[in-house]
Amino acid sequence: MNFYIVKSGILLCLVAICNLTACSGNGNENADKQKLIGDGKTLNTTALQLAIDDCSAKGGGTVSLSPGEYLTGTIFLRKNVCLNLEKGATLSGSRNETDYPGTGRRKALIFAEYADNISITGEGVIDGNGDAFTQENNAPNRPTLVLLLDCNSVNVSGVTMKNSGFWTFRFVRCDGVDIRKVMVNGHANWNNDGFDIESRNVTISDCVLDTDDDAICFKSEDANYVVENCTVTDCKISSNCNFIKFGTASAGGFRNIKVSNCQLSKCSKSVFRFWEKSVPGVTNPVTGISGIALEVVDGGFMEDVTVSDIEMNDVQTPVFIRLGKRQTSNNSYLKDILIENIKANTVSLIASSITGVPGLRVQNVVVRNADLHLKGGGKAADTQVVVPEAEASYPENRMFGVMLPAYGFYLRHADNIVFDNVKLTIEGSDERYAYFADDVTGLQVINSSTKEEEIQIK
Repeated sequence: MNFYIVKSGILLCLVAICNLTACSGNGNENADKQKLIGDGKTLNTTALQLAIDDCSAKGGGTVSLSPGEYLTGTIFLRKNVCLNLEKGATLSGSRNETDYPGTGRRKALIFAEYADNISITGEGVIDGNGDAFTQENNAPNRPTLVLLLDCNSVNVSGVTMKNSGFWTFRFVRCDGVDIRKVMVNGHANWNNDGFDIESRNVTISDCVLDTDDDAICFKSEDANYVVENCTVTDCKISSNCNFIKFGTASAGGFRNIKVSNCQLSKCSKSVFRFWEKSVPGVTNPVTGISGIALEVVDGGFMEDVTVSDIEMNDVQTPVFIRLGKRQTSNNSYLKDILIENIKANTVSLIASSITGVPGLRVQNVVVRNADLHLKGGGKAADTQVVVPEAEASYPENRMFGVMLPAYGFYLRHADNIVFDNVKLTIEGSDERYAYFADDVTGLQVINSSTKEEEIQIK
């Protein structure tokens, strides 16, 4: 096991007791050829890659960056290597697009593929300098900050990730991912998601995220891969989009996922989105779209998902559940969902919704012990609004328009939906229904002060 301390101008290789013959002295042959300079100006891609490659080739170990700013293009993390950033160390992404090989969304500052037993640790910073790349929603050829593909036994802890050119931290088809005490700040460019999760056996805890786009986002782009056995807990989550989201991609499926004990609040700033201009009731440009967004619209399935002990503020819509037909498959369903012990303060008139489409019905959803403080302001005429099916539309809280016939929950094409001890408190007044159910069977509103006339069933 080798341990490399990377300092400005020199690479020191310290040898662990378990491998005394790996290297010796104050350097190695790679260090003589390439020296790292932590001045924030000199490009260190080659030197840093040599250190990582050499460490992996000798059985693995730690490559540690001491204080300084190390400018680099794409580096490839290899098997059995831990990249450690000491306090005061910054891995700074090149602002030159040509320093990132690959095409489309496979570009990344830190990239790994089929690399098992890898880690990124320390108290340092990974800065993508993402404002240097095209400032446009879904613009191609922008680098993700960290992208891991088909890796097993991944550990990421302590570091700060910020200013990605695209998504911040994306891991795909990985097995055994542990993320702890990571800070994410994503406001440098469009599509600055926090964690994009398409893996199995994942634990995320004690993290702080402040992002312009979706903060915690489970994705499923591979029709032959199921995202499962994931836990997110004890995180502080801020977003200008969705705080906790499943989708939009759902080609495979989601199973056995738990999110708990998280605080949701508006993020630090709004650079690209100004919700007060387009969403009724919103007066602050900085607000989240949906607190909990569970979406299956590209085929695939979702089952056995629990979201619990969540406190959300500055959110437009607390709960958004959608089973749709943007794309179709023979194995598309959404069922067995539990949302419990949640508190929310909303800033828009857009109600929560649980909706399927004709031929695809949401099934078995329980919302229990919820205390929702709602904006209010709807009129009686709003109960007559025609809600479009929008079967193939992009799923988002305003996909049916900005006004629904309910102020609490709008339900359609669903079976066995239970609201147990759900308290709906309105700011001022609202003339819409508390619950509006269209083509719904097995609806229960129990342990509630909601009056019967406030529930409309079509």
